[in-house]
Amino acid sequence: MFVDSGRAQVAYEITGADDGADVLLIHAGVTDRRSWQPVVARLATRHRCVTFDMRGHGETSYQHEDGWSPVADALAVLQAADVEQAVVVASSMGGQAAIDLTLARPERVAGLVLIGTAIRGAPYPELIEGPTAELNAKIEAAVAAGNLDEVNRLEAWLWLDGPTSPEGRVGGRTREQFLEMNAHALRAENPGKQVEIPPAWPRLSEVVVPTLIMIGRLDAEDIVAINAPAAEMIPNARLVWLDNVAHLPQLEGDPTTLMEIVRFVDSLS
Repeated sequence: MFVDSGRAQVAYEITGADDGADVLLIHAGVTDRRSWQPVVARLATRHRCVTFDMRGHGETSYQHEDGWSPVADALAVLQAADVEQAVVVASSMGGQAAIDLTLARPERVAGLVLIGTAIRGAPYPELIEGPTAELNAKIEAAVAAGNLDEVNRLEAWLWLDGPTSPEGRVGGRTREQFLEMNAHALRAENPGKQVEIPPAWPRLSEVVVPTLIMIGRLDAEDIVAINAPAAEMIPNARLVWLDNVAHLPQLEGDPTTLMEIVRFVDSLS
C-alpha cells in the first residue's frame, strides 16, 4: 500500500490483530521496513503492526523535494492506517524520527522503543582512533572512490557485525538481506533537503511517555556514548544492554531484543 506525503508515495503495510496495541515501526538508515520482520512475527499475534519505507529506502518513491519532513511522512502513514495513537518502535535514524515525532505530536505516541537511536542535536563524540574511527575512514575513502559495493561491505561490518567484531560475525540470509537493503539506500536519489527540525537533545526531558532504550554492547562507540545518557535524561525511560549484538539486533532476531519489545508493547496495550 502507498500513501502520498508531499511529493513522495510512501510504501507501508499493516500486519496483525486489531484487538491489541497499534505499533508503528521505523527502520534504520541502512535498512528498510523488512528489517522488522522478526519483530512483527512476534507482535502480530496480539498487536497491529504498521511498517513503512522512509524516503530513499525500499519501495517508497519520491521526487526531489526541499522541505520534506520525516515527521510528516510518519503522520501520513498513521493517518492512512487509521491509527490515532501508536507505540513507536524505532532504530538508529528511525529513532531520531520517532523522537522528533514524539516531541512534535505527543498525543500520537503511547510509548517509545529506541534501539541504538540517533538523536537530533546530540553531542556525538569525535572519534579519532579506535575501531569505529578506522571503519569510518575506510568508508569515507570508498565513498570518495565511488565504490558503493565496498561501502556496502564496510557498512555491513560496522552496523551489522559491530566495529569490534570480526567481519562476517553475522552471516547467512541476515547478511544478504542487509546488503540488499543497504545497496538500494546507497544508490537512491537524493530526496531533497529536510525541513529544519529543532534539536531534540536539549528537550529529552519533555519525552514523558514510557520509553525503552536498548543498546547493543557491540555497537559503535559514538552511538553508545549518546544512548546511555539519553536514558537518564528521559524521565520515564529504562535502559537495557544487549549482549553479543551490535546496531541492528532486531534484524538478527536477537531473543532478548524481541522479548523486551514484546513485553513493553504488551504492558501498554
